[in-house]
Amino acid sequence: MPLATARRVLEIEAQAIRDLIPRLGPELGRAVDALFACTGRVVVTGMGKSGIIGQKISATLSSTGTPSLFLHPAEAIHGDLGRIVKGDTVLAVSYSGETAEIVALTPTIRRLGSAFVAITGAPASTLAATADVHLDASIREEACPLGLAPTASTTAALALGDALAMALLERRGFTVDDFAVLHPGGRLGRKLLRVEVAMHKGDAVPRVAPETPMKEVLFEMTRKRLGMTTVVDAGGRLLGMISDGDLRRQMESHGYTLLDRTAAQCMTAGAVVIGGAQLATAALALMEEKRITSLPVVDDGGRVEGVIHLHDLWKTEMI
Repeated sequence: MPLATARRVLEIEAQAIRDLIPRLGPELGRAVDALFACTGRVVVTGMGKSGIIGQKISATLSSTGTPSLFLHPAEAIHGDLGRIVKGDTVLAVSYSGETAEIVALTPTIRRLGSAFVAITGAPASTLAATADVHLDASIREEACPLGLAPTASTTAALALGDALAMALLERRGFTVDDFAVLHPGGRLGRKLLRVEVAMHKGDAVPRVAPETPMKEVLFEMTRKRLGMTTVVDAGGRLLGMISDGDLRRQMESHGYTLLDRTAAQCMTAGAVVIGGAQLATAALALMEEKRITSLPVVDDGGRVEGVIHLHDLWKTEMI
C-alpha cells in the first residue's frame, strides 16, 4: 500500500510537469524579457508552500546572475513593503491567484511602475489579470490522497520557476566562469576551482636554466618536493621539464655520467601545460589522460606561472 501510494504520487507529479510543456509559449518569452530588463532585483513573493517554492526560485535566480530576494507578503503589508523599490521586478507565486496578502501588494507594485510576473494555477484569477505576464502552472489534481496538501501544484510551480530561470540564464549569456564567481564554496566551489588558485606559485615553483648542471637540478627537485622541475629561459618561458621518470630513464641510459649532463640535455621538450584560468577539473582530466602527476602552468606568452600537482587536487577534495 505505501509503495503504491508513493508511485501514484510520483506519476501525478511527473504528469503535472509534462502538462506544462505544451502550454509554454510567448508568455514565457515575455517573462524572460521582464526579468532580463530588470534594473534592480527580482522580488519573489508567495505565501505558505508557494512561498517556500518562491524562496527556491529566488535562490536559483541569484545563483545564476539575476539579483533576487524573497519577500514574505504578510510581512510586506506590515512594514516590509519598502523592500520593493523602483527598478525592481516582482514575481508572485500563488496557485489560487487570489492570495489576499499578495493581491494587497499590487497597488504599490503598480505605483512603483515595477514589472509584475505571476505564476498561478488559475488563469482567470485576480493576480493573473493584474500581472503584466502570467504563467499558467495549473494541474489536473494534487498528489495528496486527500486532495488537500499542495503537492503536484508546488512541483509544477517549482519546475516552471526553474524553466524561467534557465531560459533567463541563457538570455544573459551566463557562463561557467560567471557561475564559479558566485559559488566559491562547497562541492560546487571545488568543482569550479581555478588552476591559478590551487597551483604552487612563486618560490614554490621548481625552475632551472637549460645550462644548469644535473647535480643542481636534483637539489632543486628535492627542495621543491614536486617530483619535477621546469626548465626555463632567461625570460621565464618554458623550454621543457624534468620529472622523476625522466631521471630514471636518464640514469638507465647514462648511469653515473648523468651528473655531468645539463638540464637541457635531460629535459623533455614540448611539455604538457595548462593555463591558470582553466578549471582544476580540466587539469585533473589532462593528468589522467596523459598519465602524469603535475602540469606546468603558463601564461599566453609561455612563461611559467606555477605548477599544479595531483596532490594539490587531493587537498581540495576534488578527487
